[in-house]
Amino acid sequence: MRAAVCTGAGRPEMLEIRELPVPVVRAGWSLVRVRGAGLNRSELRTRQGHSPTVTFPRVLGIECVGTVAASTDPALPEGTTVAAVMGEMGRAFDGGYAEYALLPNALLMPITTTLPWDVLAALPETYLTAQGALDALGPAPDARWRLLIRGGTSSVGMAATSIAAARGAEIAATTRQPGKAGALTGAHHVLIDDGGSLAASVRAVWPDGPDHVLDLVGARTAAESLRLVRRGGTVCVAGSLSGWTLRDFEPIAMIPSGTKLTSFHSDDCRGSAAALQRIVDEVEAGTYRPDVDRVFGLEDIVAAHRYMEADRATGKVVVIP
Repeated sequence: MRAAVCTGAGRPEMLEIRELPVPVVRAGWSLVRVRGAGLNRSELRTRQGHSPTVTFPRVLGIECVGTVAASTDPALPEGTTVAAVMGEMGRAFDGGYAEYALLPNALLMPITTTLPWDVLAALPETYLTAQGALDALGPAPDARWRLLIRGGTSSVGMAATSIAAARGAEIAATTRQPGKAGALTGAHHVLIDDGGSLAASVRAVWPDGPDHVLDLVGARTAAESLRLVRRGGTVCVAGSLSGWTLRDFEPIAMIPSGTKLTSFHSDDCRGSAAALQRIVDEVEAGTYRPDVDRVFGLEDIVAAHRYMEADRATGKVVVIP
């Protein structure tokens, strides 16, 4: 089988297309014929050497969709359409950048769908994260609520916009690049977050601030997001575009009284077939509109990583083996 093997930490050229043996099924695992894999910035950081637990060579890819080729689980017959995400995929064991992937049965989410593979591949990590993060914010059902999405043109940001709009939110979304503002068609307000006064832009829209902030930029902006949200509102950090760690964090000084800070990680919903099926159903119904920015062949994985690293994507980048 063909696989994109990361031979070591470094530039995109560390990804090499190699012929590898098709993995042999063992107890508790299934062999999946990979039909598509969404790319994620965590894979970029792993390739760059920022994941100390990952050893090389390694087939990266924290998510994939495809069909069961062989399984030790009778509930996963050959030909079943499945998705898998996280659970140390592409880190502790080989992931989705290949024609076949040997994956733990517990990770596999059987789904029923007529979606094309590139669209289906754009959903698992992105939409499960967006849906879980919005649930963590806890907006009142059927209420009109104000949501600020930081990192709005990221794939998760665009998914969150689609989901939140369907839930009745008034949405303001940020982007650092004015040239990408036109992609935020689902947001009611588009704000440029280029180092200027985002607070002034937010107050011009909502003088009291948004009810909720979904922060996908991460550690660098979390403290500011806590100042932007209205008193008593909620901030959910669910992204790491700027890194993982918030230095010199002082909760009493940095979290306004009554304001809530929470987080969401896509590992929290791994293996949740019901949650993914709901997303797929909403996409098929036209309620959610996934943004597939660009599709690459596996042989173009180096170009795909260059594209992602240059921050050129607006929405999800997908690889088809």
